Amino acid sequence: MVGIESYGVYFPLYRLARSEIGKVWGMPSGPGEKAVANGDEDSVTMAVEAGFDCLAGIDPSKVDGLIFATTTAPYRQKAMAPTIALVLGLPRTAFTMDLTDTLRAGTSAIRLAIDQLKSGTCKKVLVIASEVRIAEQESFDEQMSGDGAAAVLLSNENLIAEFVNSYSLSEEVVSVWRTEKDDYVQHFEDKIEDSFAFQGNVLEAIKGLVQKTGIELKEVGKLACSYFDPRGLMSIAGKLGLNPLLQLSDPLFTSIGNPGVSTPLIAFANALENIQPKQDIILAAHGDGADALLFTATDKIKSLPPRAGIKGNLKRKEPLFSYEQYAKFRKITKRERPVPKASPVIHYRDRENEFGFLGEKCKSCGTVQFPLNRVCCICHSKDNFEKVKLARRGKIFTFTKDYIRSGGAQPVPWCVIELENGGRVFLTMTDCDPEKVKIGMEVEIVFRIYHDGAGFRNYYWRCRPLYKV
Repeated sequence: MVGIESYGVYFPLYRLARSEIGKVWGMPSGPGEKAVANGDEDSVTMAVEAGFDCLAGIDPSKVDGLIFATTTAPYRQKAMAPTIALVLGLPRTAFTMDLTDTLRAGTSAIRLAIDQLKSGTCKKVLVIASEVRIAEQESFDEQMSGDGAAAVLLSNENLIAEFVNSYSLSEEVVSVWRTEKDDYVQHFEDKIEDSFAFQGNVLEAIKGLVQKTGIELKEVGKLACSYFDPRGLMSIAGKLGLNPLLQLSDPLFTSIGNPGVSTPLIAFANALENIQPKQDIILAAHGDGADALLFTATDKIKSLPPRAGIKGNLKRKEPLFSYEQYAKFRKITKRERPVPKASPVIHYRDRENEFGFLGEKCKSCGTVQFPLNRVCCICHSKDNFEKVKLARRGKIFTFTKDYIRSGGAQPVPWCVIELENGGRVFLTMTDCDPEKVKIGMEVEIVFRIYHDGAGFRNYYWRCRPLYKV
């Protein structure tokens, strides 16, 4: 039997009220708010966050597959699954793959992972869907879209939800697209897109799954589904005879918006967080066709290790300063920006130490230090170290504020952090109010964009205030 062993999610800290967008453009606004990635976040850094949440209590060295699903990858030609795998601590021999260019990349990735498990190619496969949806200003999409990531770990042991069966179909339809020259997603007529490309395909896939498995829809615990428009999702529930208040898993439109590929997996994570053992979950997604997958929750659903999950990520939020700050995060405002220096050669040389967040432990006295040196700073023994993973939590030992550095909130705090298991690191702080930074503040270490230089994206670690959820 194969299925879901664990799940994780990540929503950016900042929220932008739709009323603020409507106010700026003098147009009607939808209800609620949308999640907005910080200026140093992208689909890769959010995938890392969701991956860490999913792997709570699980040894990452045992995960031998990772599939990254997105339509907003930072490169047109460069796989990012290997980067995510390295940061999460997966073995170098793990199978890695990027699935892109379709809104159902997440469910297609799950189907691929299930096939790998059934064939014996892999034993544990981590599927992560992550999106930073950049929408055209003063558009319908600007209010609808949101940012977020979700991850599921598929395996054949310790299952919280067992896979039962699936049904898929493909459809040649020009509904949502973005060419190499397009900065923003394009649509054709919205009503036709909602009725045919979305509702028509999803309904056909779910009905095909029902016929294939013989399940009774009225007995299904939750339907976790993508959507083009929230009203269309309610329409699907009605056409299937479902009770939307009880059986429809909330995709969190009014809380985070529609993060594209991530949407059905976020709804799926929400279903897993609220489902009862023995209940069925249908996971469905559209995009040039549709996928529908059936899972049954097990008793282990109630004994997962602690994680942020849906509830924790919803509690962890701050209002965005203004629409102007949103435009700054998105780099919508066009201006000349400094181009920092970077070296692909140095990145290649140091990639394991930097992305793996490695320090060294003295074999003579046990001192943990960073960066890597030949001499111990305490006992002065030479070349007598072992590499160790540094803790991703700690407290601020001291800090200063940089009023010159551009980008993000001003000023930028630079912090020396005393890590929980030893060692100190010197990092900038993100997702923070600079005026609230203080010595002794608890922080966690997060993987973020450092800068774009030498024609490629440079990632590194920063710290942020620890949100205890």
